[in-house]
Amino acid sequence: MKKILITGGCGFIGSNLAPMLTSKGYEVKILDNFSHINDVYVSKFDLDIVEGDIRDAETVRNVLEDVDVVIHLAASGSVIDSVEFPETNFENNVFGTFNLLNECRKADINNIVFASTGGALIGNAEPPVNEKSLPIPISPYGSSKLSSEAYCSSFANSYDMNITALRFANVIGKNSSHKKGAVTSFINSLINNTPIQIYGDGSATRDFLFVEDLCQGIIKAFEKNLKGFNCIHLASGKETSVQELANTLMNISGLINHPINYLDARKGEVERNFASYDLAKKIINFEPETSIYDGLLKTWEWSNSLNL
Repeated sequence: MKKILITGGCGFIGSNLAPMLTSKGYEVKILDNFSHINDVYVSKFDLDIVEGDIRDAETVRNVLEDVDVVIHLAASGSVIDSVEFPETNFENNVFGTFNLLNECRKADINNIVFASTGGALIGNAEPPVNEKSLPIPISPYGSSKLSSEAYCSSFANSYDMNITALRFANVIGKNSSHKKGAVTSFINSLINNTPIQIYGDGSATRDFLFVEDLCQGIIKAFEKNLKGFNCIHLASGKETSVQELANTLMNISGLINHPINYLDARKGEVERNFASYDLAKKIINFEPETSIYDGLLKTWEWSNSLNL
């Protein structure tokens, strides 16, 4: 039985991933500083939960004892917050990742999965993007993920470590009420009967992936334990505009005439993005199973149940 450490494991993705891992027989440890969410989503599962920060070397060193695999999810994940607070984003994402990699090196841990991003890292490029697209990030968040990928690559090559960077699409699903982003914002507006706010004219596009599909991709990646450094997009391969997103959620909720306010576009956000997952399909047998509509429906049903 392998022992797996999930950094940021109490958050949206980690709280969906951890029970999937325990159901497969893995022993799971979580390191989380509770800055975004407490252990509300994971406390009922058989997990070793440690409160601590990835920026603290001693904490990381201690939590890595007896660990075989590290899945690094902990991050400051908001593009808009990164524009307003670039120092915090750098400290959490770049320094935190470096510190974790360095302690993994010392502990001889040789199977690491790093949660990267597609759209923010690549920037404004003609979609669909893939692993050969030239990254030109336009936000500090995108730069922090690109910098972290560079450290992953250098540690893999300098110290013979196996590190896979998974570039996530925009993830939807349960346990996401604390997550910033359009889906959470739109759902909250529908539930609370306030106008949906769209930044720009609604033509900006994103790639939405259901969280359970993403978690299956993470599991396939660490179980494959690819040699050296590898970068892989986990995505739906489908382009959805922000306007389409709002319309779909209004249809799901039955509130088809819900008011929408259009505001100025925000700095740091890309105009168009969706990614090909051809490489993921080829080398880790990744294939999303949940349609965007079904993923949004399940997210709506879970979010709405919190307000019953």
